[in-house]
Amino acid sequence: MFHLGYFLGTGFGIQAWKANGAHGPWVGDNVHDWMKPDLYVDLARSLERAGFDYILIEDTSMIEDTYGGSMEMTLKHGLFAPKNDPMPLVPLITQQTRHIGVVPTVSTIQYPPFIAARLFTTLDHISDGRVGMNVVTSVTDRVAQNFGFDKHLDHDERYTMAEEWITVVRLLQESWEEGAVVADDVAGVYADSSKVHPIHFRGKYFACRGPLNTIPGPQTRTPIASAGSSDQGRSLAARSGDTMVSIAKTAADMKAYRQDMDKRMIANGRQPEDIKLLFLATPVVAGTDEEARAIADERIAARSAPGAIEANLWMMTYVSGGRVDFSRYDLDTPVEEIDLTGVNGEKSSVEAIFKNSAGKTLREIACGNLHGSDLDLVGSPETVASKMAEAMEEAGGDGFLLAAAGLTRTSIAALADGLAPVLRRRGLIRDGYSGRTLRDNLLAF
Repeated sequence: MFHLGYFLGTGFGIQAWKANGAHGPWVGDNVHDWMKPDLYVDLARSLERAGFDYILIEDTSMIEDTYGGSMEMTLKHGLFAPKNDPMPLVPLITQQTRHIGVVPTVSTIQYPPFIAARLFTTLDHISDGRVGMNVVTSVTDRVAQNFGFDKHLDHDERYTMAEEWITVVRLLQESWEEGAVVADDVAGVYADSSKVHPIHFRGKYFACRGPLNTIPGPQTRTPIASAGSSDQGRSLAARSGDTMVSIAKTAADMKAYRQDMDKRMIANGRQPEDIKLLFLATPVVAGTDEEARAIADERIAARSAPGAIEANLWMMTYVSGGRVDFSRYDLDTPVEEIDLTGVNGEKSSVEAIFKNSAGKTLREIACGNLHGSDLDLVGSPETVASKMAEAMEEAGGDGFLLAAAGLTRTSIAALADGLAPVLRRRGLIRDGYSGRTLRDNLLAF
């Protein structure tokens, strides 16, 4: 049996909205109402019915203008902007559901540890223990410049800073001992001050006296999610993570990733099962195998369209940390002539994009699938369920973080009402929730 999560890859931002695009008539009124909670509540209710552990909500805090030196491409196509703050979605979603976890993204350069600890403890209370935090270090200079930095920290230093950030957050969330809350309305005593302690933390990046000025939530320590294929990203997850998002293109890659993380977990005094490793996939599920394959083939062909190529060049600029403007290069430029020395964003993503690219042109790279793959999860619900079972058996991982090529109610139904019932009948996913909190459900199996 394996776990399922859902990746809301455009965050609380504009969703599939072009009626003349790949999603055609299924976009509804997204162009006007993406900033309202209705679609996300529908998503959560459907995924809870399907037995998903959590929804992970991506976030970014910038309008990118590195590509072509302008915001035009970003705003014309709604690329990572506009976007709302994801935190208010958590109580809106959890008030309308009972079991599914909600994991919004929190950046270590955007949230001081005290604010993060207080915010997520508050959300833990409101959600009855169903919130997690997706800890990221942010990617581009434009984000950093919105929070007082001239440019972003170097890639490796960002992870050193993130380790310290997590330490402070956890110290704050544990600054109230068990039994500190007395809540004796007869004696008139609310809390025992001898069990509440300042943390007196002073490190390289953060200083905080503490204690936290609210009581521990149902989970005390908010479960941490993270993503990353770099050595630093894997090490961070091995030391501190409760669930991890990873990208692989084959079951063999999945297995190698799992084995590497197992070794890292043990080296950090933890058990491999302490972290739930979910592999990102964008399945294509349709009524028949033929219909699904036709959709997948159409998507592959569409990557060669000028607009799709430009969108991929924009994304490549973004993942470089805004340090390489790929609009400056002719599409027929050999890869060997592209200067990647300034890359400082998602370094492992850039390395994956250009892996085995010798002899190729920029056009060929930009026509590819830049992030992950569908893991060949293409077909009818029965076919895709079989492929998921085979991949998990070979890889030994913990499950999948599924995403849609575009969030519409049709794409939700394909997963929740098409795929999930087949997985459940085969005993591959949960049939109900045994735990009360997100942490309980992650550790249930």
